Amino acid sequence: MKYILAAMLMAASVSQANAIELIIGEKNVEPGIMFIFEGAIKDDVMPASMHLAEADTDVHLEARVNWAEKGTPKGTPAGGFVPYLHITGKVVNQKTGKVAYVDLLPHINLVDNFHYARNMALPGERDELYDVTFTITPPAATELSLHHDWQHGYGKALMEAQTLTFKGIDFSEIAAATRR
Repeated sequence: MKYILAAMLMAASVSQANAIELIIGEKNVEPGIMFIFEGAIKDDVMPASMHLAEADTDVHLEARVNWAEKGTPKGTPAGGFVPYLHITGKVVNQKTGKVAYVDLLPHINLVDNFHYARNMALPGERDELYDVTFTITPPAATELSLHHDWQHGYGKALMEAQTLTFKGIDFSEIAAATRR
């Protein structure tokens, strides 16, 4: 019984640590695509040659991009992942003006499922404030083909390009957290 209780407490503490998230901002864009930008807890991401090591990471910058629950094109799965987007992040230290850029790539895990993200080191101290700009561009015509019905209903692109800035972001709690 003592071992079962210890295992339950350990599982609860791991779940609690993984439950920490920092919502940087949200935006719903036409045609019904919901963007949720997060500062997530750093993680070990493969392949290692493409990703900053967990030990060198302050934050896992993340964009969850899904079809909204309402107001979406016919046939789109509510909550389904929106693929093929190009998302970059620009993180500016408010105190020093130092900048870090990061390209968010498609990822998958057992919590958020498909999402765009990248491990990154902050351009300054963890307890300083940052402005974060996300630039989202739709897939090129060579990456996503659009049928006649989509073109007549929504145009010649999946969505319009977006640039979204969120100011005064405090990453200190998320940067201090660990998953394991």
